Parts: sequence; C-alpha cells; structure tokens
Amino acid sequence: MNAIESSREMLKQAAGFLEMIMEDVTQDQAHWMPGGAALPIGAHYAHIAIGADGFVNGMLAGKAPLFTGEWAGKVGVSDLPPQAQPGASPLPQPWDQWARTLRVDLPQLRRYAQAVHASCDEFLATLTDADLERPVDLSAQGLGTQTLGWVIGAGVSGHVWAHLGEISCVKGLQGQKGYPV
Repeated sequence: MNAIESSREMLKQAAGFLEMIMEDVTQDQAHWMPGGAALPIGAHYAHIAIGADGFVNGMLAGKAPLFTGEWAGKVGVSDLPPQAQPGASPLPQPWDQWARTLRVDLPQLRRYAQAVHASCDEFLATLTDADLERPVDLSAQGLGTQTLGWVIGAGVSGHVWAHLGEISCVKGLQGQKGYPV
C-alpha cells in the first residue's frame, strides 16, 4: 500500500465510523442539548461534513465546495456555519452559537455527508505520493505551513475522529451506545 492508498483508507475508515455512529441517531437525539459547553450531535455531524467539504474541495482541490454548488440549499441544515458563509473571514470563528440554534434534516444531511466523503476520496485519488509533501499554508487557521499529507491525516481524518468522540459522548449522555465497538 502506498501513501495515497493509505491516506484514502484512513479517510474511508473515519467516514465509515462516522456513519456507523450516526446510524441510529434520531432527529430528536440529533437536536438534544447536553448540559455545560457540550453541543448537539447534529451540529457536530454538520460541522464535520461542511468542514471537510470546504477544506478538501474548496481549499485543497481548488473547486467550489459542494455546499455552494450542486448541494447549495440542500445540505440539510437550517444555516451554514459562520465560516462557511459567503464573504466570511477565512479565520476559524467560534461556532457554538450556531451549533446551539442549528436545525438539521438528518436524512438529507446524511446524503450530503456521503457525497462529501465520495468527493474527498475522488480528490485523493488524483494525487501522487509526491503530492503529499506539497506545502499548504494554513497560517489563516493558525497552523502555519504544513504538508498536504499532514493536512489530510491530522486536518481532515483527525478532525473526523475528534468529533466522533464528542458525538459518542453526547450519545452516551442520552443513554445510547456511542462507539459501536
């Protein structure tokens, strides 16, 4: 297995676990507001999908994110997050207020998320192992310059895994099983 195949597999595994964890989540559970600073499951799920779309399709592939093209108005969210709004600052903004008021259409959001997973894999399939050494300027995100390999591993796959833990925790607070294994 070469580095690109490994990167594709890593992202497929993260997307697979995400869908597995979301499989039994209902609309009510997706909107349930946990106490403290924790945020609803639906907001985490939307953040993962919209973030990957904007980051991979918009930034890395240099294309319009799906949420501005073929999926515009069909993502399954009441509002896009602040940093995904047209004309918004590229700097990450706090998203907790958005997350607390967000309404999701879970079946529609799942279809969009699956399209994002597929488009990310399509982009990775165009790369060579040498591309993974290409520098990517993430200064606007406060991360300096990283390699494309780091961005895919930590910035995309790692981001999914981090939020999977949060989704699993909020499911547990609702008496559900979080991680399936």
